[in-house]
Amino acid sequence: MWAASCLASCCAACACNACQTVVSGISRRSARIAYCGLFALSLIVAWILREVAAPLMEKIPWINHFHQTPDREWFETDAVLRVSLGNFLFFSILSLLMVGVKNQKDPRDSLHHGGWMMKVICWCLLVIFMFFLPNEIVSFYESTSKFGSGLFLLVQVVLLLDFVHSWNDTWVGYDEQFWYTALLVVSLVCYVATFSFSGLLFYLFTPSGQECGLNTFFIVMTLILVFVFAIITLHPTVSGSILPASVISLYCTYLCYSGLASEPRDYACNGLHKHSKAVSTGTLTVGLLTTVLSVVYSAVRAGSSTTLLSPPSSPRAGGEKPLLPLDKRDEHEEKENVAKPVTYSYSFFHIIFSLASMYSAMLLTGWSTSVGESGRLVDVGWPSVWVRIITSWATAGLFIWSMVAPHLFPDRDF
Repeated sequence: MWAASCLASCCAACACNACQTVVSGISRRSARIAYCGLFALSLIVAWILREVAAPLMEKIPWINHFHQTPDREWFETDAVLRVSLGNFLFFSILSLLMVGVKNQKDPRDSLHHGGWMMKVICWCLLVIFMFFLPNEIVSFYESTSKFGSGLFLLVQVVLLLDFVHSWNDTWVGYDEQFWYTALLVVSLVCYVATFSFSGLLFYLFTPSGQECGLNTFFIVMTLILVFVFAIITLHPTVSGSILPASVISLYCTYLCYSGLASEPRDYACNGLHKHSKAVSTGTLTVGLLTTVLSVVYSAVRAGSSTTLLSPPSSPRAGGEKPLLPLDKRDEHEEKENVAKPVTYSYSFFHIIFSLASMYSAMLLTGWSTSVGESGRLVDVGWPSVWVRIITSWATAGLFIWSMVAPHLFPDRDF
C-alpha cells in the first residue's frame, strides 16, 4: 500500500513537471499554436464526456430535475454544451482583456503570450464550474450558439475569400502557361463537382411524390448564384479569374447541402432521414476537421491590427528624422525604447475561438436543442437550416461585392 502511494505520488510529480516543461517552452511565436492546442483539447474533452458522462449526469439533482428522466442522448448533448460554454467564456474573457492592445510594451501582451499554467488551470476550473450551472443558462447558451455559429461561418467565408484571391494572384503572378493551365483545370474540376453535387441535392431532397417547393427553391437559388458568379467574373468590366468563382460556387453548394441535411428527420423531403446515423457521423467528422483547420488558419492570419495603427512613416508615429543626428549609443537606446506594434489583433484572435466553440458544440450535438421544459431532445430543426442557408447567401453577397466594389469605387482601397 505504501509502495503504491509512493508510485502514485511520483507519477503525479512527473506529470506536473512535464506539464510545467511544456508550458514553459511556449514562446511568443508558438503561443497561437498553443491556443489552437487548447481548443483541440476542448473538442476532445467534449467528445469524451459525450460518450461517458451521461450516467453520472443523471444523478446530479440540479441537472436531472425532471419528473421523467430524459433519454441518454439528452445528457450527452448537455455535457457537450457545458464544456463548450466553459471554453466560450474562457476565450471571451481573454478577448475583453485584450481590447486595445497595440504594442508589445502593454502588460497585457505578456498575459497573452505567457502565464500558461495559470491559463490552463483557469480553463479547467471554468469547464468544471459549468456543470454546476442550472439548465436554463445552458438552454440560453444553446440558443445563442446557433447565431454565433452562423457568425463563425461568415468569418470562414472572409478567410476563404482571402485565401482564394491570394491563391489566384500567386498562380497568375508566375505568368507561365503551366500555371494558367492549372488554374483552368482546377476551375473546371470545381464546376464539375458543383453541378454534380447539385444533381445529388435534387435526388436527395426533392423526392418524387412529395411537395418540396422550399428545397427546390434553395437548390435553384444556389445554381442561379453560381451562374451569376461566372457572369460577373467574365464580364469585360471586371475581367476576373474564374478560379475564385468556381471555388466559391462549390462552397455555396456545400452550405446548401449542410442546410438541407439539417432539416428535421421526420420531414418527408429530407432524403437523409433513412440513413441519418451514417450520414451524421460522416458529416460530424468532416465538420470537426473543417472547424479545426479553419481555426488554425484564422489563428495564423487573424486580423492584422497594424493596419489600424499609424504607419511608421507618419508624423504621429514618430517616423520623421530628428533635427540633430544621434550617435550610435543614443540610437541603440532609442530603438530599445520604441514600442513594437503587435502583429495581429489579440482581441479578434480570441473572438475567433469563442465563435468556434459555439460552432463545434453545434456540430457535436447535431444542432440540437438539448434543454427544454419537458426535458426532451429535439433533433435538428429549421433554425439550423436557415442559419446555413443565409450563410450561403451572405457568402454569395460578399463574393459579388469583392468583385464589383473596386470598380464601383475606384478611389477606395479594398
